[in-house]
Amino acid sequence: MRDGLTELFQQTHRELRPRSAVPELRVEFFSFANVNNTIRLREGKLLVRVSDLLEGAPEYVLRAIAHILLAKMYRKPIDREHASRYRRYVSSQHMSRKAHLVRQIRGRKRIGPSRGRIYDLDAIFEKLNNLFFYGLLARPQMSWSSERARNRLGHYDPAHNAIVISQVFDHPRVPEYAVEYIVYHEMLHLKHPVRLKGSRRCVHSSEFQAEEREFPQLEIAKKFLTLL
Repeated sequence: MRDGLTELFQQTHRELRPRSAVPELRVEFFSFANVNNTIRLREGKLLVRVSDLLEGAPEYVLRAIAHILLAKMYRKPIDREHASRYRRYVSSQHMSRKAHLVRQIRGRKRIGPSRGRIYDLDAIFEKLNNLFFYGLLARPQMSWSSERARNRLGHYDPAHNAIVISQVFDHPRVPEYAVEYIVYHEMLHLKHPVRLKGSRRCVHSSEFQAEEREFPQLEIAKKFLTLL
């Protein structure tokens, strides 16, 4: 299969760059913690790693991967059909289950304490759960991030059933309503998992957005976060 995959990349290279010689290619399936695929150019050689979760994928999916990676490498437009085929396959129920299991087994996630210097995330979760969800949401692991990231406010990780909030918000100058809004947003991700609409992932459904608007300090919280 590996030789067949290398041949697919060679064919795709000729299609994208018909006037250029195909460089030496090293293509391998690799044990990523997710459905990741990478391509690098080193010393004139193309080094490609395809997630081993895709080892049994149909040829059209592997061909789509070859097209997407090589198009990105050479800054060529990505064909919509290839992009759509790949998205549909990796978002299928079968692949989603496999990826979820692999993230649990291979993924390394540092879960820190829920109690920070200023705010206790467990207490905030319980308060919001009772106010907005009738106390029906099962509490995941609540954690402050290990780094003071500003580019990611928080996230819900379904593979590890954890809500992680950036440590930058565990600060006396951050109002409680801002922290509560971030936690509430991630709780909505817990309630409304990502769905597939056609070939596209729907992260913030209409139901998600409608419930988000129910947060009383929504506008003032968003304004504070943009100024932070």
